[in-house]
Amino acid sequence: MSKTNLTLKERYYKEVVPYFMKEKGVKNPMAVPRVVKIVVNMGLGEALKDKNIIEKMSEQLAFITGQKPQVAKSKKAISAFKLRIGLPIGLKVTLRGSRMYDFLDKIISIVIPRVRDFRGLSKKAFDGHGNYNIGLSEMTVFPEVKFESLDKVRGFQITVVTSAKKDDLALILLGRLGFPFEK
Repeated sequence: MSKTNLTLKERYYKEVVPYFMKEKGVKNPMAVPRVVKIVVNMGLGEALKDKNIIEKMSEQLAFITGQKPQVAKSKKAISAFKLRIGLPIGLKVTLRGSRMYDFLDKIISIVIPRVRDFRGLSKKAFDGHGNYNIGLSEMTVFPEVKFESLDKVRGFQITVVTSAKKDDLALILLGRLGFPFEK
């Protein structure tokens, strides 16, 4: 769990909302920036050669996120990569509500501390619209993943979508939620 024995959702309502209302002058609690959803993407280009990769990684991603992933299919044909329109080339999971908060709590308290040579999350990974991207090079930092069941170490991208319109407000929001940003 979080540092203060509160769930992440409770922490948002008891600590983050009052902070924004008092310190940032937000008058309406509904106008306080919040985490809207989390999108987990995994590109699987090798699925063109091995059709079983999608099923194996779909199972692993379901263990990690607690939700069955959608198969992402190619939208363009690229002859150099032997890619045709409609071929499965990735997986995507969109988390909202309590699953989103549980996954975010797991990332902050369990996964990030397990990353080797971790010095803090970069403050430059915002996209200009208040969303934050985390790239993990290996999925073995998640406790659900059994290293023996993997044939190859793969990574994926986690996008935290917030309702903040500017990156600085999203930085404050995520920092207050417990994201360990670099100093």
